[in-house]
Amino acid sequence: MDRYGDYLFRYAMLRLRDRSAAEDLVQETFLAALRGRSSFSGGSTEATWLVGILKHKIADHFRRQSREVSLPDGDPTSKPEDDPFNVAGRWGTGPTDWGGNPADLFRQKEFLDHFMECLSRLSPNHANAFTLREIEGADSDEICKILNVSETNLWVILHRARMSLRRCLESRWFDRSRKEGS
Repeated sequence: MDRYGDYLFRYAMLRLRDRSAAEDLVQETFLAALRGRSSFSGGSTEATWLVGILKHKIADHFRRQSREVSLPDGDPTSKPEDDPFNVAGRWGTGPTDWGGNPADLFRQKEFLDHFMECLSRLSPNHANAFTLREIEGADSDEICKILNVSETNLWVILHRARMSLRRCLESRWFDRSRKEGS
């Protein structure tokens, strides 16, 4: 626990955005590892083995959470004028220029703090779908099974999550960055 606890906790926090759930899943991971230590063949490092267990625990958590969500996803306060697309389906006003490589921005702690805050503002279903797809790298079939949604619904959820994240980051990070650079 001393060797891998902090690493597993950070891994879980990035994906779950909930301290209590992350702590619980890390504990469950260590318990599962203790129970299954005889099945560890040594074909990978202990850290890799523990992360694999944690990934399954996180997927189970998302499955449970998707069954518990009672309200449909969507922002009831969203107005048509919030739509960044025009009637022809083209960008009305294009996305803000990120001013660099998004991967480099993601490594900046301040940006990551804003990103995590924006991610936490999404509905659980949107945040879980985005996290599974973009952070975990899960494929559509796997995400659909975990979240119990159709593939068409998944694409809608991902689109809405990305648009919400874009709006949030543009107002919290990129507008601020442009003002500081002026």
